[in-house]
Amino acid sequence: MRTGFELTRRNLKVFFKDKGMFFTSLITPIILLVLYATFLANVYKDSFLSALPKGFELEEKIVNGTVGGQLIASLLAVSCVTVAFCSNMLMINDRANGTVKDLLVTPLKKPTLAFSYYLASAFSTLIVTFTAGAVSLAYLAVKDCWYLSAKDVLCLALDIFLLTLFGTALSSCIHFFLSTSGQASAVGTVISAGYGFICGAYMPISSFSKGLQKVLSFLPGTYGTSLIKNHMLRGVFEEMKDAGIPEQAISGMKEGIDCNLKFFDKDVSLTAMYIIVAGSVVILTGVFVALNFINRKKKNN
Repeated sequence: MRTGFELTRRNLKVFFKDKGMFFTSLITPIILLVLYATFLANVYKDSFLSALPKGFELEEKIVNGTVGGQLIASLLAVSCVTVAFCSNMLMINDRANGTVKDLLVTPLKKPTLAFSYYLASAFSTLIVTFTAGAVSLAYLAVKDCWYLSAKDVLCLALDIFLLTLFGTALSSCIHFFLSTSGQASAVGTVISAGYGFICGAYMPISSFSKGLQKVLSFLPGTYGTSLIKNHMLRGVFEEMKDAGIPEQAISGMKEGIDCNLKFFDKDVSLTAMYIIVAGSVVILTGVFVALNFINRKKKNN
């Protein structure tokens, strides 16, 4: 166990010393925030205003709070997974440059090495995603559209934590089959380009066809995105209710931006969403462990 933690510390040091991996991981969420605020803000704003009852007007602060909440929820939902693929590049780099072979010359067991990569990736990704979360919340405060309670912030932190572990477990399973930096970069590019769409970050799942909605309802990332949206926007929806917007209209908005999700026409509660995301972390981690033990047995035989 001690060897595993020493290797984890070594992997963390290497990650933060490698300016390419570290700054790529850290800058990605910031770039996304700038892009979202520049290009998607008006899209979200127009979509929100079109959903309001005719003749009903809201103060600009509530509108900005709704748009800002959606932007940040999208940013964090994508970053928690895509950043994990960047931070997990160390495992691939060590294979490519022969460091893994040097480490395995010692009595070190391969599952211990894999465990150290997993932990290091999780820790480094959590540092980046929580930093991104803090910057995003500061963005809301600067824009004067803060509607989050202390409980909302704590729940948001839990959402980031779980979704980051999901991204770490997913990237570890996929990277297990890769052996070169080129392969890892290609996979990371595909994930970065496509994940935001299939998890409902770039476009709400409700805007897709019924058939595609049912397919995407099987993906854990969909529920992770919804959890973040629920906690980012709960206070805004309460403010809308106090402003006199009908409950039915608010419910329609929640469905339109995936705060209320359905699994084959059955409502999915927040508790169920947490169970799905946490369960997927356990399953994917188990798959990663199993892959390493199977690989070890094959080499021993």
